[in-house]
Amino acid sequence: MKKVKALVLRTAGTNCDQETCLALRMAGAEPELIHINRLKEAKGGLNRFHILALPGGFTYGDDVASGKILANEIKSALKARIRSFISEGKLVIGICNGFQVLVKMGLLPGTRGAGKFNVESSLGLNDSGKFMARWVHLKNVHSHLGGERKKNSPLAVWTSGLPEVISLPIAHAEGKFIMRDKDTLNVLEKGEQVVLRYSDPTGTMYDGHFNPNGSENAVAGICDPTGRILGLMPHPERYVSFLQHPNWRRKSCSQEGIPPGLRLFKSGVDFARKHL
Repeated sequence: MKKVKALVLRTAGTNCDQETCLALRMAGAEPELIHINRLKEAKGGLNRFHILALPGGFTYGDDVASGKILANEIKSALKARIRSFISEGKLVIGICNGFQVLVKMGLLPGTRGAGKFNVESSLGLNDSGKFMARWVHLKNVHSHLGGERKKNSPLAVWTSGLPEVISLPIAHAEGKFIMRDKDTLNVLEKGEQVVLRYSDPTGTMYDGHFNPNGSENAVAGICDPTGRILGLMPHPERYVSFLQHPNWRRKSCSQEGIPPGLRLFKSGVDFARKHL
C-alpha cells in the first residue's frame, strides 16, 4: 500500500500538533512534526510530503491578530515552495489557528485561483467578545454531491465522506468568518466553496445560538476552487474516538460509524493515496 506522508507544521504557540499527528496516523498516513525553522532550512523540505497540515493553537500568542505572524512568515520564507506544492495537486488542511493562517496568507478562499495569495477574507473576534469552547453541529454543504463533482463545483476532498450533519468541538476567540465584501462572498457561495456551516442538529437552521461566533452565512469551513485546500474552525482532531464525545454513552452516538473527525482525515489520506 502506498505510504501517504503528512507534514504537520508547528511553531511557538502551536498546541494541537500532537493530536493532529495522531488523527493523521489513525487515518493511515505517516505524519511528521516539523518546526517552521527546520522547514525553512531544508530547501526541499516539502517535496516528499503529500499533505500539509496547519494545526490549531495560538501561534506567536496571536499577537497583532490570530495567525497573522505565522502567515507572514510562511509567505516571506516559503511562498514559492507552497505554491509549487499546491500546483502539484497536493493537499492542505488548516484547523482553527491553521485556518486563520490560510486566510491571512491568502491561500483561502482563493476565488481568483489556487495559490494566488490574494487576501479576500479574515477571521475576527467572536460576536460574543469571548473565547468559546463547546460542541457544535455542522451542515456538510457538499453532502448532496455524493463524492462526485458537480458542474462548476469543487470536489471537496476532505469533507466528501461526511454525513449531512456532524458534531465537532470549537475552541476559539477569533472565529468569525468575514469576507472582504458582499461581491466576493457571492463568488464564494456561487462557487460552492463553503463546505461546512454552523447549524442546528437537523442542519436546517444557521442563526442565533447555532452560529457561535457570528460568521457571515454561518461559515465554519471553506475550500479553495480545487477542493484540495480546506480550512475550518472546528477541531476534527478532537473527535477521532467516540470516547471524546460528551454523550458517548448514548446509543445514537456509537451508531454513527467512524467518528466524523477521523472520517474527515481518512477522506484526505485516501484521496492522497489514490491520486498523488
